Amino acid sequence: MAVVMSMRWAGVTPEQYEAARTVVHWEDRTPDGGIIHASWFEDDGLHVIDVWDSEAAFEHFSLKRLMPVVRRLGVVGEPQVTFSPLHRRFVAPGVSGAA
Repeated sequence: MAVVMSMRWAGVTPEQYEAARTVVHWEDRTPDGGIIHASWFEDDGLHVIDVWDSEAAFEHFSLKRLMPVVRRLGVVGEPQVTFSPLHRRFVAPGVSGAA
C-alpha cells in the first residue's frame, strides 16, 4: 500500500540538502518505490513530503543510500518521520521531472 512520508529535520540547511541530493542522486537514480518528492525549508529546518510504494521502500532507501551520505556530510540529529496511508494522488497534466 502506498504511503505518504512526512519528514521534519531540524537544523538541516539548503546547502546540506543540495550536497546530499548531489551525492545520493535520488533524482537521476530514482530509489525503488519512490514516487513523489517535495521539499522546502522553514526557520526550523528541512521539511519533506514523499509518496512511496511502502514504508519499507523508504526505510530501505534511507538505510542504504541516504543516511550514510548525510552522516558523511556532517548532518546532525535525527529526522522526525511519520507515515500515513495514501488515499489518492493527483499530478497535474504536463508536470514531470525536477523543479
